[in-house]
Amino acid sequence: MSFRNSKPAILALEDGRTFRGRSWAAETEACGEMVFNTSMTGYQEVLTDPSYAGQIVCMTYPLIGNYGVNSADAESARPWVEGFVVRESSRVASNWRSEETLAAYLTRWNIPAIENIDTRALVRHIRDKGAMRACISTIDTDENSVIEKARHSPSMQNRELASVVSTKEQYEIAAEIHERFHVVCYDFGVKRNSLRALARAGCRVTVVPSATSAAEVLALKPDGVYLSNGPGDPASMTSEVEQVRRIAESGTPTFGICFGHQLLGRAFGGETFKLVFGHRGGNQPVQDLASGSVEITSHNHGFAVVADSLPEAVEVTHINLNDACVEGMRHKTLPIISVQYHPEAAPGPHDAAHHFQRFIKLMESAGSTEQ
Repeated sequence: MSFRNSKPAILALEDGRTFRGRSWAAETEACGEMVFNTSMTGYQEVLTDPSYAGQIVCMTYPLIGNYGVNSADAESARPWVEGFVVRESSRVASNWRSEETLAAYLTRWNIPAIENIDTRALVRHIRDKGAMRACISTIDTDENSVIEKARHSPSMQNRELASVVSTKEQYEIAAEIHERFHVVCYDFGVKRNSLRALARAGCRVTVVPSATSAAEVLALKPDGVYLSNGPGDPASMTSEVEQVRRIAESGTPTFGICFGHQLLGRAFGGETFKLVFGHRGGNQPVQDLASGSVEITSHNHGFAVVADSLPEAVEVTHINLNDACVEGMRHKTLPIISVQYHPEAAPGPHDAAHHFQRFIKLMESAGSTEQ
C-alpha cells in the first residue's frame, strides 16, 4: 500500500489528545489500552504475544516492517494487539526469511494501523499521563466521535483476559532431548519460545487451560509447574490465584514468569498494583540482589507486585533499576521462584535465559529429596 493511496486515520486517547495520520493496514477501527514498546526489532513477536491482548501498541523505533513477517517467528497462532502505531511503515520487506509484508499480515487479521504521526509526542504523553484507553479509526474522521469511543471502551483495571487467550484444550510438547522432567504449563497466554526453552532442557510439557484446577494439575504428577505470561489484571484472577496457592503448598517445584509471577505474589498473600505506563521493551535493567549482577531483560507488563505486602517467607530476589519494582521472588522454604520478565525472550536479549536452569535445578533437588 503506497502512502498516496492510503486513507486518513485517527488515533484518539481518552483524555482528548488526538493524532491524525495515515492508515496502512485494515480499514476498520479498534479500541484498547494505549501502550508503547521500546524494542528496535521483534515487532512480529510483539504482535503475536498474547500478553498484548486488549492493547494498542506504539513502537518507539521509527521504521517498522522492513524485514516482513514469517510463520517461524510467531509467538502464538495469531496477533493479539488491538491496533498498531508506528512513525513509518516500511514498504519493502527485505529479508530472505520473509513470507509476507507486515501491512498484508495486519490486513489479513483485520487489525488497524496508523503511521505518519509523531510517535515521540505520543510516548511522551503516555509517560507523563499514564497508559490510557484509546481508539484507532480509519473509518471515522470525527475526532470527538473517536474520543468518545475510546472513553467507552473497557479499562484494563480489573479486566480478565487470560481466559480469552488461553488454550481451550490440553496439549503436549515433547522434550527435544532425552526426557528428564514432566512440566505442566498453565497457559495464561504462553509464548511458544517458553515451551521451546523447556523442551530444549529435556522437559515434556503438558499445556493446560488457565481455568484448570490444582487437583487436575497435580493428578498429572508433574515434576514441576510453569506459570506463563499473560494479559490483564492479576487482581481479577481470584479463582486462578487460589489454584496457584494450592499448587505452591503441595511442594511442587514452581516457576512463574510475568503474569505468573504476579499470580504467585497474590497467592503468597501479597498485593499487585498498576504501573503508570508499564515496562515494555528489550532494555530493562534488572539487578540480582544476591550477586549484584545486572541483566538487560525483555519486559511486557503493566502490573507489578507490592514488595511490602509480601510475607516474611517470601524473599525479593530481583529489582528493576529504573523504578525499584519487584522483578523476582523466591519462597524461603518451598521450591518456588519467579521473575517479572521474559527469560525466553525472542529475539532477545538473552541475559535472563539462565532462569530456566534455576527451574531445572529446583526439579533436580526435589527429585533427589524424594529418593
